[in-house]
Amino acid sequence: MALNDVERCEEFHTHGDLLEVVNAHMPDEDELYDLAELFKVFGDSTRIRILFVLFEAEVCVCDLAEALSMTQSAISHQLKILKQSKLVKSRREGKSVFYSLADAHVRTIIAQGREHIEE
Repeated sequence: MALNDVERCEEFHTHGDLLEVVNAHMPDEDELYDLAELFKVFGDSTRIRILFVLFEAEVCVCDLAEALSMTQSAISHQLKILKQSKLVKSRREGKSVFYSLADAHVRTIIAQGREHIEE
């Protein structure tokens, strides 16, 4: 879409009352940055696939690698990113490390994203 295809106001005129409301509710820059970083994590289909596996069960890295036909190294790399973003958590059991969703918010975010793309 070219810039000329975007509808614009015919003359420049701001609405101070609306801008006051917007500015009063705008999060600070740090929060906006953190939110943008969180959504970047969801921008990788491999990480989304991992989350879908974890919707069904707590699994170890070996199971994730097998389910997604990937190497354990590749899975571990993606899990590190998901864990840093507080989307997954892990626990050790003997020589295995099991991963699960960090909380119900992860499922909600994905469900709302799916709902949005299906509209």
